[in-house]
Amino acid sequence: MLKVALVNRKRYLNFIEDQPHRNFLQYPSWADLKTEWQWSSELLGWFTTENEMVGCALVLYKKVPSLNKFLAYIPRGPMINWFSEIPLEQWFAPLFEHFKQWNVFTVKMDPPLVKRKWNSETIMESVKDFQSHGLKDKKLTDIRPNQINNDVEIIQQKLEKLGWKQNIGQDSFDITVQPQFVYRLNLAQKTLDHIFAEFHPHWQKKINQAEWEGVEVTLGTEKDIPEFYQLLAETAKQEGSLTRDISYFNAMHYNLSAEDPNRIRLYLAKQGEKLLSAALAIHVKGQTWDLYGAKYTKSDPAASYLLRWKMIQDAYVLGAHTFDFRGISTSLDEKDPLYDLLRFKVGFNGEACELMGEWDYPLVPMLHWAFDMYMKRKIASTRRG
Repeated sequence: MLKVALVNRKRYLNFIEDQPHRNFLQYPSWADLKTEWQWSSELLGWFTTENEMVGCALVLYKKVPSLNKFLAYIPRGPMINWFSEIPLEQWFAPLFEHFKQWNVFTVKMDPPLVKRKWNSETIMESVKDFQSHGLKDKKLTDIRPNQINNDVEIIQQKLEKLGWKQNIGQDSFDITVQPQFVYRLNLAQKTLDHIFAEFHPHWQKKINQAEWEGVEVTLGTEKDIPEFYQLLAETAKQEGSLTRDISYFNAMHYNLSAEDPNRIRLYLAKQGEKLLSAALAIHVKGQTWDLYGAKYTKSDPAASYLLRWKMIQDAYVLGAHTFDFRGISTSLDEKDPLYDLLRFKVGFNGEACELMGEWDYPLVPMLHWAFDMYMKRKIASTRRG
Protein backbone atom coordinates (compact mmCIF):
# COMPACT_ATOMS: atom_id res chain seq x y z
CA MET A 1 0.00 0.00 0.00
CA LEU A 2 1.09 3.57 -0.67
CA LYS A 3 1.05 6.46 1.73
CA VAL A 4 0.99 10.22 1.10
CA ALA A 5 3.09 12.68 3.07
CA LEU A 6 4.45 16.20 2.86
CA VAL A 7 7.76 16.59 1.03
CA ASN A 8 10.32 19.34 1.47
CA ARG A 9 11.10 21.55 -1.51
CA LYS A 10 14.54 20.12 -2.23
CA ARG A 11 13.38 16.51 -2.29
CA TYR A 12 10.35 17.43 -4.38
CA LEU A 13 12.48 19.25 -6.98
CA ASN A 14 14.96 16.38 -7.19
CA PHE A 15 12.12 13.93 -7.78
CA ILE A 16 10.09 15.87 -10.33
CA GLU A 17 13.14 16.56 -12.52
CA ASP A 18 13.08 12.90 -13.59
CA GLN A 19 9.33 12.62 -14.20
CA PRO A 20 8.37 12.13 -17.87
CA HIS A 21 5.28 14.36 -17.62
CA ARG A 22 6.88 17.16 -15.57
CA ASN A 23 5.54 20.61 -16.33
CA PHE A 24 5.84 24.08 -14.84
CA LEU A 25 2.40 23.88 -13.22
CA GLN A 26 3.70 21.17 -10.90
CA TYR A 27 6.84 23.03 -9.80
CA PRO A 28 7.04 24.76 -6.38
CA SER A 29 7.54 28.19 -7.99
CA TRP A 30 4.01 27.98 -9.42
CA ALA A 31 2.66 27.46 -5.93
CA ASP A 32 4.74 30.44 -4.75
CA LEU A 33 2.99 32.56 -7.38
CA LYS A 34 -0.49 31.34 -6.55
CA THR A 35 0.04 31.91 -2.83
CA GLU A 36 -0.04 35.63 -3.56
CA TRP A 37 -3.58 35.17 -4.93
CA GLN A 38 -5.10 33.51 -1.87
CA TRP A 39 -4.26 29.93 -2.74
CA SER A 40 -2.66 27.70 -0.11
CA SER A 41 -0.44 24.87 -1.28
CA GLU A 42 1.37 21.67 -0.36
CA LEU A 43 4.09 19.56 -1.94
CA LEU A 44 3.06 15.93 -1.53
CA GLY A 45 4.80 12.65 -2.20
CA TRP A 46 3.64 9.05 -2.55
CA PHE A 47 5.75 6.51 -0.68
CA THR A 48 5.96 2.72 -0.65
CA THR A 49 6.16 0.67 2.56
CA GLU A 50 9.96 0.79 2.06
CA ASN A 51 9.72 4.62 2.11
CA GLU A 52 10.66 4.93 -1.54
CA MET A 53 9.16 8.03 -3.15
CA VAL A 54 7.26 6.98 -6.29
CA GLY A 55 5.05 10.00 -7.08
CA CYS A 56 4.53 13.66 -6.32
CA ALA A 57 1.92 16.39 -6.63
CA LEU A 58 1.70 20.11 -6.13
CA VAL A 59 -1.75 20.70 -4.64
CA LEU A 60 -3.40 24.13 -4.51
CA TYR A 61 -6.17 24.79 -2.00
CA LYS A 62 -8.88 27.45 -2.29
CA LYS A 63 -11.16 28.22 0.65
CA VAL A 64 -14.88 28.56 0.04
CA PRO A 65 -16.08 31.97 1.29
CA SER A 66 -17.90 31.77 4.64
CA LEU A 67 -17.27 28.03 4.95
CA ASN A 68 -14.42 26.03 6.42
CA LYS A 69 -14.26 23.96 3.24
CA PHE A 70 -11.63 23.82 0.52
CA LEU A 71 -11.29 23.03 -3.16
CA ALA A 72 -8.13 20.98 -3.89
CA TYR A 73 -6.66 21.47 -7.35
CA ILE A 74 -3.79 19.51 -8.92
CA PRO A 75 -2.81 21.43 -12.08
CA ARG A 76 -1.53 19.20 -14.91
CA GLY A 77 -0.91 16.43 -12.43
CA PRO A 78 -0.38 14.44 -10.38
CA MET A 79 3.09 13.13 -11.25
CA ILE A 80 2.41 9.43 -10.75
CA ASN A 81 3.07 6.36 -12.87
CA TRP A 82 -0.39 6.14 -14.40
CA PHE A 83 0.44 2.89 -16.18
CA SER A 84 2.14 1.04 -13.33
CA GLU A 85 0.92 -2.22 -11.85
CA ILE A 86 -0.30 -0.27 -8.81
CA PRO A 87 -4.10 0.11 -9.14
CA LEU A 88 -5.30 3.71 -9.42
CA GLU A 89 -7.39 3.43 -6.27
CA GLN A 90 -4.20 2.79 -4.29
CA TRP A 91 -2.81 6.11 -5.54
CA PHE A 92 -5.92 8.13 -4.73
CA ALA A 93 -7.17 6.54 -1.50
CA PRO A 94 -4.28 7.88 0.65
CA LEU A 95 -4.54 11.23 -1.13
CA PHE A 96 -8.23 11.57 -0.24
CA GLU A 97 -7.42 10.55 3.32
CA HIS A 98 -4.84 13.36 3.46
CA PHE A 99 -7.41 15.85 2.15
CA LYS A 100 -9.60 15.23 5.20
CA GLN A 101 -7.11 17.34 7.16
CA TRP A 102 -8.01 20.29 4.92
CA ASN A 103 -11.79 19.76 4.94
CA VAL A 104 -11.65 19.35 1.17
CA PHE A 105 -15.11 19.02 -0.39
CA THR A 106 -13.98 18.41 -3.99
CA VAL A 107 -10.80 17.52 -5.86
CA LYS A 108 -9.97 18.84 -9.31
CA MET A 109 -7.16 17.64 -11.55
CA ASP A 110 -6.19 17.71 -15.21
CA PRO A 111 -3.79 14.81 -15.82
CA PRO A 112 -0.83 15.42 -18.18
CA LEU A 113 -1.68 12.48 -20.45
CA VAL A 114 -2.32 12.93 -24.19
CA LYS A 115 -5.27 11.05 -25.70
CA ARG A 116 -5.00 11.96 -29.38
CA LYS A 117 -2.72 13.81 -31.80
CA TRP A 118 -3.17 15.46 -35.20
CA ASN A 119 -0.12 16.55 -37.21
CA SER A 120 -0.02 19.84 -39.09
CA GLU A 121 -0.26 18.27 -42.54
CA THR A 122 -3.42 16.39 -41.60
CA ILE A 123 -5.00 19.55 -40.19
CA MET A 124 -4.14 21.71 -43.21
CA GLU A 125 -5.34 19.11 -45.74
CA SER A 126 -8.57 18.51 -43.83
CA VAL A 127 -9.35 22.24 -43.61
CA LYS A 128 -8.87 22.54 -47.40
CA ASP A 129 -11.09 19.52 -47.93
CA PHE A 130 -13.84 20.93 -45.69
CA GLN A 131 -13.67 24.26 -47.52
CA SER A 132 -13.75 22.69 -50.99
CA HIS A 133 -16.93 20.83 -50.08
CA GLY A 134 -18.52 23.84 -48.43
CA LEU A 135 -18.65 22.15 -45.04
CA LYS A 136 -19.15 24.50 -42.11
CA ASP A 137 -18.92 24.37 -38.31
CA LYS A 138 -16.23 21.70 -38.46
CA LYS A 139 -13.89 21.09 -35.54
CA LEU A 140 -10.49 19.55 -35.02
CA THR A 141 -12.23 16.57 -33.45
CA ASP A 142 -14.00 15.92 -36.78
CA ILE A 143 -10.61 15.00 -38.28
CA ARG A 144 -9.28 11.46 -37.97
CA PRO A 145 -6.33 11.61 -35.51
CA ASN A 146 -2.86 10.54 -36.54
CA GLN A 147 -2.39 8.90 -33.15
CA ILE A 148 -4.79 7.50 -30.56
CA ASN A 149 -3.47 6.43 -27.16
CA ASN A 150 -5.74 3.60 -26.10
CA ASP A 151 -3.90 3.27 -22.79
CA VAL A 152 -5.12 6.74 -21.85
CA GLU A 153 -8.67 5.79 -22.77
CA ILE A 154 -8.35 2.89 -20.34
CA ILE A 155 -7.16 5.29 -17.61
CA GLN A 156 -10.28 7.41 -18.21
CA GLN A 157 -12.54 4.39 -17.85
CA LYS A 158 -10.83 3.42 -14.60
CA LEU A 159 -11.23 6.96 -13.21
CA GLU A 160 -14.93 6.94 -14.04
CA LYS A 161 -15.31 3.59 -12.29
CA LEU A 162 -13.65 5.09 -9.20
CA GLY A 163 -16.15 7.96 -9.14
CA TRP A 164 -14.19 10.69 -10.94
CA LYS A 165 -16.32 12.87 -13.23
CA GLN A 166 -14.96 14.46 -16.39
CA ASN A 167 -15.77 18.13 -16.89
CA ILE A 168 -16.68 18.28 -20.58
CA GLY A 169 -16.94 21.52 -22.56
CA GLN A 170 -17.69 22.28 -26.18
CA ASP A 171 -14.23 23.70 -26.81
CA SER A 172 -10.74 23.72 -25.36
CA PHE A 173 -11.23 26.95 -23.40
CA ASP A 174 -14.84 26.44 -22.28
CA ILE A 175 -14.67 25.23 -18.70
CA THR A 176 -11.21 23.81 -18.19
CA VAL A 177 -8.77 25.50 -15.86
CA GLN A 178 -6.06 24.57 -18.35
CA PRO A 179 -6.66 24.17 -22.11
CA GLN A 180 -7.52 20.59 -23.04
CA PHE A 181 -6.08 21.03 -26.54
CA VAL A 182 -2.51 22.29 -26.98
CA TYR A 183 -0.05 22.58 -29.86
CA ARG A 184 3.42 21.10 -29.50
CA LEU A 185 6.55 21.08 -31.62
CA ASN A 186 8.92 18.13 -31.33
CA LEU A 187 12.58 19.26 -31.21
CA ALA A 188 14.17 15.91 -30.35
CA GLN A 189 16.82 14.43 -32.64
CA LYS A 190 16.63 17.35 -35.07
CA THR A 191 18.99 20.16 -36.00
CA LEU A 192 17.80 23.76 -35.96
CA ASP A 193 18.17 23.83 -39.76
CA HIS A 194 15.93 20.77 -39.96
CA ILE A 195 13.33 22.37 -37.67
CA PHE A 196 13.26 25.59 -39.72
CA ALA A 197 13.07 23.66 -43.00
CA GLU A 198 9.89 21.95 -41.79
CA PHE A 199 8.06 25.24 -41.22
CA HIS A 200 5.43 26.13 -43.79
CA PRO A 201 7.00 28.29 -46.58
CA HIS A 202 4.81 31.26 -45.58
CA TRP A 203 6.16 31.04 -42.02
CA GLN A 204 9.75 30.91 -43.30
CA LYS A 205 9.02 33.94 -45.46
CA LYS A 206 7.57 35.86 -42.52
CA ILE A 207 10.64 35.13 -40.39
CA ASN A 208 12.96 36.29 -43.14
CA GLN A 209 10.79 39.34 -43.76
CA ALA A 210 11.04 40.41 -40.12
CA GLU A 211 14.83 40.12 -40.27
CA TRP A 212 14.94 42.18 -43.51
CA GLU A 213 12.77 44.82 -41.85
CA GLY A 214 15.28 45.14 -39.03
CA VAL A 215 13.21 43.52 -36.30
CA GLU A 216 15.37 42.40 -33.38
CA VAL A 217 14.32 39.93 -30.70
CA THR A 218 15.92 40.42 -27.29
CA LEU A 219 15.46 39.12 -23.77
CA GLY A 220 13.84 41.55 -21.36
CA THR A 221 14.13 41.87 -17.60
CA GLU A 222 11.64 42.66 -14.86
CA LYS A 223 12.09 46.33 -15.82
CA ASP A 224 10.50 45.59 -19.20
CA ILE A 225 7.32 44.03 -17.78
CA PRO A 226 5.35 47.32 -17.87
CA GLU A 227 6.08 47.68 -21.60
CA PHE A 228 5.15 44.03 -22.19
CA TYR A 229 1.98 44.45 -20.15
CA GLN A 230 0.89 47.54 -22.06
CA LEU A 231 1.11 45.59 -25.33
CA LEU A 232 -0.66 42.61 -23.74
CA ALA A 233 -3.51 44.83 -22.54
CA GLU A 234 -3.84 46.40 -26.01
CA THR A 235 -3.96 42.95 -27.59
CA ALA A 236 -6.66 41.83 -25.15
CA LYS A 237 -8.70 44.95 -25.95
CA GLN A 238 -8.45 44.29 -29.69
CA GLU A 239 -9.54 40.68 -29.20
CA GLY A 240 -12.29 41.51 -26.74
CA SER A 241 -10.72 39.31 -24.08
CA LEU A 242 -9.63 39.80 -20.49
CA THR A 243 -6.14 39.85 -19.03
CA ARG A 244 -4.69 39.79 -15.54
CA ASP A 245 -3.40 42.79 -13.63
CA ILE A 246 0.27 43.73 -14.10
CA SER A 247 0.98 42.68 -10.51
CA TYR A 248 0.42 39.05 -11.58
CA PHE A 249 3.18 39.22 -14.17
CA ASN A 250 5.56 40.98 -11.80
CA ALA A 251 4.96 38.25 -9.24
CA MET A 252 5.31 35.52 -11.87
CA HIS A 253 8.67 36.82 -13.03
CA TYR A 254 9.92 37.19 -9.45
CA ASN A 255 8.82 33.78 -8.17
CA LEU A 256 9.76 31.68 -11.18
CA SER A 257 13.17 33.28 -11.74
CA ALA A 258 13.95 32.84 -8.03
CA GLU A 259 13.61 29.06 -8.47
CA ASP A 260 15.78 28.95 -11.61
CA PRO A 261 17.23 31.82 -13.71
CA ASN A 262 16.08 30.00 -16.86
CA ARG A 263 12.60 29.20 -15.57
CA ILE A 264 11.01 32.29 -17.16
CA ARG A 265 12.10 34.54 -20.01
CA LEU A 266 10.55 37.68 -21.44
CA TYR A 267 10.97 38.06 -25.23
CA LEU A 268 10.65 41.44 -26.95
CA ALA A 269 10.55 41.94 -30.72
CA LYS A 270 11.27 45.56 -31.65
CA GLN A 271 11.76 47.59 -34.78
CA GLY A 272 13.89 50.42 -33.55
CA GLU A 273 12.23 51.53 -30.32
CA LYS A 274 8.78 50.23 -31.27
CA LEU A 275 7.62 47.04 -29.55
CA LEU A 276 5.81 44.91 -32.14
CA SER A 277 5.48 41.58 -30.37
CA ALA A 278 6.27 40.09 -26.97
CA ALA A 279 5.89 36.81 -25.12
CA LEU A 280 6.65 35.03 -21.86
CA ALA A 281 8.32 31.63 -22.07
CA ILE A 282 8.59 29.14 -19.21
CA HIS A 283 11.20 26.39 -19.21
CA VAL A 284 11.72 23.24 -17.18
CA LYS A 285 14.07 20.39 -17.94
CA GLY A 286 13.28 19.22 -21.48
CA GLN A 287 10.35 21.52 -22.23
CA THR A 288 9.54 25.16 -22.98
CA TRP A 289 6.08 26.77 -23.04
CA ASP A 290 4.89 29.89 -24.87
CA LEU A 291 2.70 31.14 -22.05
CA TYR A 292 1.55 34.70 -22.81
CA GLY A 293 1.87 36.49 -26.14
CA ALA A 294 1.05 39.98 -27.37
CA LYS A 295 1.31 41.77 -30.71
CA TYR A 296 0.95 45.31 -31.94
CA THR A 297 -1.87 44.68 -34.41
CA LYS A 298 -4.58 42.12 -35.17
CA SER A 299 -3.08 41.61 -38.64
CA ASP A 300 -0.25 39.19 -39.45
CA PRO A 301 2.90 40.90 -38.10
CA ALA A 302 6.15 39.28 -39.23
CA ALA A 303 7.67 40.11 -35.83
CA SER A 304 5.51 37.47 -34.11
CA TYR A 305 6.93 34.76 -36.38
CA LEU A 306 10.51 35.81 -35.76
CA LEU A 307 9.89 36.05 -32.02
CA ARG A 308 8.64 32.42 -31.90
CA TRP A 309 11.57 31.24 -33.96
CA LYS A 310 13.93 32.87 -31.46
CA MET A 311 12.04 31.21 -28.59
CA ILE A 312 12.29 27.83 -30.32
CA GLN A 313 16.03 28.31 -30.90
CA ASP A 314 16.60 29.17 -27.24
CA ALA A 315 14.50 26.19 -26.11
CA TYR A 316 16.65 23.97 -28.30
CA VAL A 317 19.87 25.38 -26.79
CA LEU A 318 18.47 24.74 -23.29
CA GLY A 319 18.00 21.09 -24.22
CA ALA A 320 14.23 21.08 -24.70
CA HIS A 321 12.75 18.14 -26.60
CA THR A 322 9.36 19.90 -26.83
CA PHE A 323 8.24 23.46 -27.51
CA ASP A 324 4.66 23.87 -26.31
CA PHE A 325 2.63 26.66 -27.92
CA ARG A 326 -0.07 26.05 -25.30
CA GLY A 327 -3.80 26.29 -25.91
CA ILE A 328 -5.67 26.06 -29.19
CA SER A 329 -9.35 26.08 -30.06
CA THR A 330 -10.93 23.11 -31.83
CA SER A 331 -12.84 25.45 -34.17
CA LEU A 332 -11.96 25.26 -37.88
CA ASP A 333 -14.29 28.12 -38.77
CA GLU A 334 -12.28 30.89 -40.47
CA LYS A 335 -14.74 33.46 -39.09
CA ASP A 336 -13.98 32.37 -35.52
CA PRO A 337 -11.20 34.58 -34.04
CA LEU A 338 -9.86 31.55 -32.16
CA TYR A 339 -9.17 29.79 -35.47
CA ASP A 340 -6.44 32.35 -36.21
CA LEU A 341 -4.61 31.11 -33.13
CA LEU A 342 -4.64 27.53 -34.40
CA ARG A 343 -3.67 28.55 -37.92
CA PHE A 344 -0.68 30.54 -36.63
CA LYS A 345 0.63 27.61 -34.61
CA VAL A 346 0.00 24.94 -37.27
CA GLY A 347 2.48 26.59 -39.64
CA PHE A 348 5.36 25.67 -37.32
CA ASN A 349 4.72 22.02 -38.21
CA GLY A 350 3.98 20.48 -34.84
CA GLU A 351 1.08 18.47 -33.48
CA ALA A 352 -2.28 19.32 -31.97
CA CYS A 353 -2.62 17.28 -28.79
CA GLU A 354 -5.79 16.46 -26.86
CA LEU A 355 -5.16 15.90 -23.17
CA MET A 356 -7.42 14.06 -20.74
CA GLY A 357 -9.05 17.28 -19.64
CA GLU A 358 -10.45 18.30 -16.27
CA TRP A 359 -11.68 15.72 -13.76
CA ASP A 360 -13.52 16.22 -10.47
CA TYR A 361 -13.94 13.96 -7.47
CA PRO A 362 -16.74 15.15 -5.15
CA LEU A 363 -15.78 14.24 -1.59
CA VAL A 364 -18.91 16.10 -0.38
CA PRO A 365 -21.34 15.62 -3.32
CA MET A 366 -23.98 18.25 -2.42
CA LEU A 367 -21.43 20.97 -1.77
CA HIS A 368 -19.59 20.00 -4.96
CA TRP A 369 -22.83 20.31 -6.94
CA ALA A 370 -23.58 23.76 -5.51
CA PHE A 371 -20.06 24.96 -6.21
CA ASP A 372 -20.18 23.56 -9.75
CA MET A 373 -23.43 25.42 -10.47
CA TYR A 374 -21.93 28.63 -9.08
CA MET A 375 -18.84 28.35 -11.29
CA LYS A 376 -20.87 27.64 -14.43
CA ARG A 377 -23.06 30.70 -13.79
CA LYS A 378 -19.95 32.79 -13.16
CA ILE A 379 -18.34 31.67 -16.43
CA ALA A 380 -21.55 32.30 -18.38
CA SER A 381 -21.84 35.78 -16.83
CA THR A 382 -18.23 36.59 -17.75
CA ARG A 383 -18.85 35.62 -21.38
CA ARG A 384 -22.00 37.72 -21.60
CA GLY A 385 -20.07 40.64 -20.17
